[in-house]
Amino acid sequence: MYAIITTILLLILVILVLFLIIIFLSSIYANWQTAPWVPTPLHDVKRLLKLADIKPGQKVYDLGCGDGRLIVAAAQKGAIAEGFEISFLPYLLSKIRLSFQKNTINARIRYKDFWQSNLNDADIVYFYLMPKIYPKLQRKFESELKKGTKVISYVWPMDGWQPISVDIEKGRPNLYLYQI
Repeated sequence: MYAIITTILLLILVILVLFLIIIFLSSIYANWQTAPWVPTPLHDVKRLLKLADIKPGQKVYDLGCGDGRLIVAAAQKGAIAEGFEISFLPYLLSKIRLSFQKNTINARIRYKDFWQSNLNDADIVYFYLMPKIYPKLQRKFESELKKGTKVISYVWPMDGWQPISVDIEKGRPNLYLYQI
């Protein structure tokens, strides 16, 4: 009996350690690929929704959606909202958040690298990523997004692109709105 309990406890410990390794490695990969997980503050999500002027039925993508707060808010405005996350812990939190929210039938969060997805049906694309990837991101947008798609960058502007609007609020990061 003692041997069985010891074996079960050892198995649980191994599974827990593997789970923690997966979380750690996915976090390192996400930081290296795009950005560390720093959620967009809820106050700024409200600013973003106002700037984006989301209409029911529009397709909204959040690249690196973290805990899914923008996806939930966009879906509650009537958008078809989809987020991509490659860090396991924020992805798990986003799925939990989504399961406890109302009016999110049109919300989807994928544990997937957005670089491997085509965004050609987007009406609005939002990201809060590190500027080091902006040149690659701009090439992706220019080759995939349809004319009229709104692109919103949080904190840093896109070099070479002229924003059609900048939401500036004292003491808050800027939101830059571009249109393809």
